[in-house]
Amino acid sequence: MKTAADVMTKHVVGIEFDALVSDAIEKMKQWNVSSLLVKRGSATDTWGFMTQTDVIEKVIAKGLDAKEVQVHEIMTKPVITVPPNCSIQDCAALMTRADIRRVLVFDGQDIVGIVSSSDIFNVA
Repeated sequence: MKTAADVMTKHVVGIEFDALVSDAIEKMKQWNVSSLLVKRGSATDTWGFMTQTDVIEKVIAKGLDAKEVQVHEIMTKPVITVPPNCSIQDCAALMTRADIRRVLVFDGQDIVGIVSSSDIFNVA
């Protein structure tokens, strides 16, 4: 059975905790990704996660200016993670229960990848 490590995207694009949403949008366009890992605000903080949907629902739909909103104001936190040896079946079940489309892969010390619903679909 395939695992998260087998199907994950290894390069997770990140952004600083206090970056502006407008900068995050540009970074998403530059890297052609629909989500960003939000780096920890401090050594004792946890990671966050921001998606295109967050931008649409929490900034654009509310008429806010993306140049005035910081990433940490709209990110999801804490993030949902799986270990690299998690089966894709368990990843899919977790994503279904949590109603999310991506999980981050955490090796016990760092985020090492991301598994999306598309990754799972492509190996099914």
